[in-house]
Amino acid sequence: MQRKAYVPGVAALLAALLAGCTGGSADGGTTDNSNAGDTGTTAAEAQPGRYRTLPEPCGVVSQGTLDSLLPGIKQIPNGEQRENAYAGTPTLTYDTDRKVGCRWKVESTDATDHLLVDFERVVSYENAVSDDSEAQSLFATREEAADLPEPTVSASGSASESESATPSDSASASSSPSGSASGSDSADPSSSGSTSPSATPSDLQPRVLEGLGDEAFLDDALSSAGSTARQRTVTVAFRTSNVMVTIQYEEQPATIGIVPDSKEMQDRARKLAAELAESLAE
Repeated sequence: MQRKAYVPGVAALLAALLAGCTGGSADGGTTDNSNAGDTGTTAAEAQPGRYRTLPEPCGVVSQGTLDSLLPGIKQIPNGEQRENAYAGTPTLTYDTDRKVGCRWKVESTDATDHLLVDFERVVSYENAVSDDSEAQSLFATREEAADLPEPTVSASGSASESESATPSDSASASSSPSGSASGSDSADPSSSGSTSPSATPSDLQPRVLEGLGDEAFLDDALSSAGSTARQRTVTVAFRTSNVMVTIQYEEQPATIGIVPDSKEMQDRARKLAAELAESLAE
């Protein structure tokens, strides 16, 4: 009689394989290794800033502008020395892609003038923070450090805007080294001819500026009275996207008792700032 083949081990193996192919979770779902909370997408990275490079700082200021800011430069008799004065001196930096600057210093019979132009490109190292946002935060810190006074409110209830100031706004008739009427000599009680000897005109006070870059401010400081001539320092800082620009303009008269003209220096510094903002926008 023919005997039937019977292999119990093979039958069990086939049953196990069939169960694995058709098996699933109790609710009918698949049993793969995927994460239920994984959508397959990641958070979008913040956008980089507009600027990837910086301008050449000693070449960005025109000769005509330097003539205005540094009146004694045209009085330099030696041609080579005058050319070097126009060229300026680059500030020390270890990364020209991130920070550059240039200084000028000119002495004349009337005064000594200094000019500093500084560019800083801000880069965020956090994926969730854009370069622009990082620059905005850093600029806010610098503005806070400047400790600007509260805007002066006029009788009509609006804050005083220096943008509307004209040369006639100058409050004092005392002359600066360049021979113009002084707008902030009034901060110096010893100034003669001042109609307001106790305070600088409100439209010349340190303040936030409108219409310059994405945000801007101006600071104006006069050194305390002493045995030397009074030095005035006007600073204009502004931000455009992820680049912050600082202009520092100083003047110290050669004669004691002469106070540098606030309005004149502010106008010159703001004009330069507008030129630099325009060059960045190109």
